Amino acid sequence: MSAPALMVLASLLFALMGVCVKLASTQYAAGEIVLYRGLVGALFVAMLTRWQGGTLRTAVPAMHFWRSLTGVCALCLWFYAIGHLPLATAMTLNYMSSVWMALFLIGGAIALGGSRIDARLVCTVLVGFAGVACVLQPAIERDQFWGGLAGLLSGVLAAMAYLQVTALVRAGEPVYRVVFYFSLGGLLAGALTTPLTGGLHAHSPRGLALLLAVGVLATAAQLMMTRAYGTGRTLVNASLQYLGIGWSFLFGVLWFDDPVTILALAGMALIVAAGIAAASLRSSVNPADPATSSVES
Repeated sequence: MSAPALMVLASLLFALMGVCVKLASTQYAAGEIVLYRGLVGALFVAMLTRWQGGTLRTAVPAMHFWRSLTGVCALCLWFYAIGHLPLATAMTLNYMSSVWMALFLIGGAIALGGSRIDARLVCTVLVGFAGVACVLQPAIERDQFWGGLAGLLSGVLAAMAYLQVTALVRAGEPVYRVVFYFSLGGLLAGALTTPLTGGLHAHSPRGLALLLAVGVLATAAQLMMTRAYGTGRTLVNASLQYLGIGWSFLFGVLWFDDPVTILALAGMALIVAAGIAAASLRSSVNPADPATSSVES
């Protein structure tokens, strides 16, 4: 399958995962969903690794720990936002990670005493934040402040996790190993936080099916996206990744009767444009940064 086709399919699977998370959030807490998502993902990748003759042994456990910590925190916040915001809004705020990475580049340049800061990056960040203001305006009016804040923070932490993924790949770690330890981190974090949010809830056939779907859809989408970034053109992949917002908007309207507002649509468009521009500028500055968006949070 071609890289663009893989990206389109991966974006669809991530959006469907969001639907399952939102449905499951009526029965389970966010940490509990992360626990089962991590369990399914770790088992899935472990079996795939064994089948392919790979190994999960790593020489850089500390790097995996910090990547998993930031990634799992981002995932918990994202799942919370999905449960408390319109699906497309939560998806869009998490996809702000590219804009946050552009802001990190600007901050790094200032901290290192750079004499020149790329004005295009500054414009990209400003456009992205204008989009956030548009997207959150209807959410805040519906007393969903904490969900919006969680969505924003999930994007910040996801950007940090992507930077750590880049460092792991440069250290020679295969992506399947990165995905495995991320899933394992989700399993452990969910096990630690679930007792604080009411403990394990009783299962129903519907609930079990949703939890299994979250894990399978997320892991399959991660692997497809990773394959696409490994074989396709970075900017094309980064652009197609934002189809996830479109899928989420469609599913939110069809499944959850999410409202359609011109302001929110304009904000989504601004964030998508800013994200694509940020990916383009990062690629031109650092061609060795291909797959920072290839692994979910």
